[in-house]
Amino acid sequence: MNGNKQMELSGSEILIRSLLCEGVNTIFGYPGGQIIPVFDTLYDYRSELHHVLMRHEQGAVHAAQGYARASGEVGVCLVTSGPGATNVITGVGDAMLDSTPVVVIAGQVGAAMLGTDAFQEIDVVGITQPITKWAYQIRRAEDIAWAVARAFYIARSGRPGPVVLDFTKNAQVQQAPFVYEPCRFIRSYLPVPELNERAADEAAALIDAAQRPLALVGQGVVLAHAEEELKEFLQKADIPAASTLLGLSALPSDFPLNKGFLGMHGNVAPNMKTNEADVIVAVGLRFDDRLTGNLQHYARQAKIIHLDIDPSEIGKNVPVTVPVLADAKTSLKALTQRIRENKHTEWIRSFDVYELIEQERVIRKELYPEGEALTMGEVVRRVSEATGNDALLVTDVGQNQMMAARYFRYSRSRSIVTSGGLGTMGFGIPAALGAKLAVPARTVCLFCGDGGFQMTMQELGTIMQEGIGVKMILLDNQYLGMVRQWQELFYHERYSFTAMQNPDFQAVAKAYGIAGRTVGRRDELDNAIADMLKDDRPYLLVVNVENKGNVYPMVPAGAAITDILMG
Repeated sequence: MNGNKQMELSGSEILIRSLLCEGVNTIFGYPGGQIIPVFDTLYDYRSELHHVLMRHEQGAVHAAQGYARASGEVGVCLVTSGPGATNVITGVGDAMLDSTPVVVIAGQVGAAMLGTDAFQEIDVVGITQPITKWAYQIRRAEDIAWAVARAFYIARSGRPGPVVLDFTKNAQVQQAPFVYEPCRFIRSYLPVPELNERAADEAAALIDAAQRPLALVGQGVVLAHAEEELKEFLQKADIPAASTLLGLSALPSDFPLNKGFLGMHGNVAPNMKTNEADVIVAVGLRFDDRLTGNLQHYARQAKIIHLDIDPSEIGKNVPVTVPVLADAKTSLKALTQRIRENKHTEWIRSFDVYELIEQERVIRKELYPEGEALTMGEVVRRVSEATGNDALLVTDVGQNQMMAARYFRYSRSRSIVTSGGLGTMGFGIPAALGAKLAVPARTVCLFCGDGGFQMTMQELGTIMQEGIGVKMILLDNQYLGMVRQWQELFYHERYSFTAMQNPDFQAVAKAYGIAGRTVGRRDELDNAIADMLKDDRPYLLVVNVENKGNVYPMVPAGAAITDILMG
C-alpha cells in the first residue's frame, strides 16, 4: 500500500485500498446488486473503514456532506446502480451549489451490458455531469486507482465540490496491478489562480481611501482556513463585516466588528448599510439572489472588490471594480500587508441605529415574547446558551433554518452546517449524524421543522444502530412554516396544503430507542434542554411552538435589499 510495490488485486480491493491511501476512514452507504463485490471486499476492511449503513441513499449523500462540512475532509458515499444512484442526485446538486467536497461511488451494470437497458441501468454520468466538478465511468480495473486519485484531487482542490464515479460491475471483479499515485496536477485544470499583485495593489488603494467600507464574508473564508487572516484584515482596516448564511461562523458572534447576517432574513443594519457603503470587500461568496435582493437596486453606489477562487463568479451577478483571484487565505494576507491601519469610528457607530430598531421591533419580540406560546427564536437562543455557545449547529430548511441561523451564537469556525444554495428539506437529520461522526467531541445540535424531519426520519434507524449522539430539536408548528408565511404575506392567507397532521414524534423516537421529551411551556424549556444535553446519547426534544410565527426581518422576493419587512 506504499504505492511502489505492484500486486494483482480485484477491482473492488483496488477501490478500498485507494480510499485508504486518500485517508478515508468513514463511508456512508447502502448496498445493492451492482455494488455487492465492493461491499464483499469491505467486509475484510471493517477495522480500517467504518461503513455507516444509512436507510436511504439520499441520507447517505447528505451524511457525507455533513461529515465534509464539519471536518473539512472529503465525504464519501457508496451506493448501487439505478435507483441507488438516482437517489443521491439531490445531495450531489446540494454539494455542488454549496461547494462541499464529496465523492460518490455508484455501482453500474457490467460494461458489456451498457446501453441495453439492463436491470437497474441508468446513465449516471449523463445525469450528474451538469451538477458535479467531474463525473467519470470506470470500465476497467486498471483505471480505478487513477480515477480515485483524480476524484479526490478534484473534489478537495480549489473551490471544492462533488465528484461521481460510476463503477461498472466487471471492473469491480477484474484483476489488475495496484499502484497508487496521488493526483497533484491535471493539465488545463488550475484550481487555485495565482494572485495578481497589481489587483491586490488596486484593491488596497480602494480600501485605504474608503470612508464607508463594508466586508461581506462568505464560506470561502472557511474553505480556505482563512479565519485568522480575515480577523487581522478587518482589525487593521477597521472594517465592519457581515456574513452570508454559509459564512456565519467564520467570525465569532461576539467579534467586535461582526455586524451579523446578510440577506433575505438577515440583520437590518448590514443590509441597509450595503446600500450606503462606498467600498464593499466581498470574500468568498457568489452574490446569490438571497444575498442581494433585486440586483437593480443592489449597492449601486459602491466600488466592489471581489476576493474569490473561482473566476466564473467574478461579475456573474454584480459588477466588480477590482477582482482579486486567489484563495481567501492568500488574498486576505496580501491585502493586509498592503493596507494602512485605519479607523472608521463614525461609520461603524452608524450601524447602531438600525441595530436598535431591529432589537425593538424584531429581536425583543422573538426572544422575550409576551404571549404564552413559545417562539422558535427563544428556543434556539436557549439551546445555544446552554451549550456555552460552542455547539455545532445543523439545520434543516425553512423557518427553523432561518431562526437557527439568526439566533444561534458561534464561538468557533465550522459551526454551521445547512443547505444553502439548493435549500433541501430533509437535509438535517442525515447531515447532523454525519457531522457528529466527523467531530465526535463536539455537541451537535440539529434544528428541524416538522416537515423536513419527516422527509428523512428513517435515518433515526442509522442513529440508533450507530449510537450517534445527535441532539435533535424539532420545532413543531404543524405547518410547512416558510411556505405558510409566504401564503400569509403574499397570497391573501390562502393556506393551500401547508397545514400538517403530525404523528406522535416521541413514539417514533421511542421505537428507535431514542430518548426524548415534548414541551410546550416556557417554564419547562430550560429543564428539558438540560436533560437533552446531560450526556452524549441521541435525544429528540420536540418543542411545540406558535403555529403562525413568522421570520422577520424579511426582504420580499424581487425587492431591494433595503426594503425590509419587520412584522
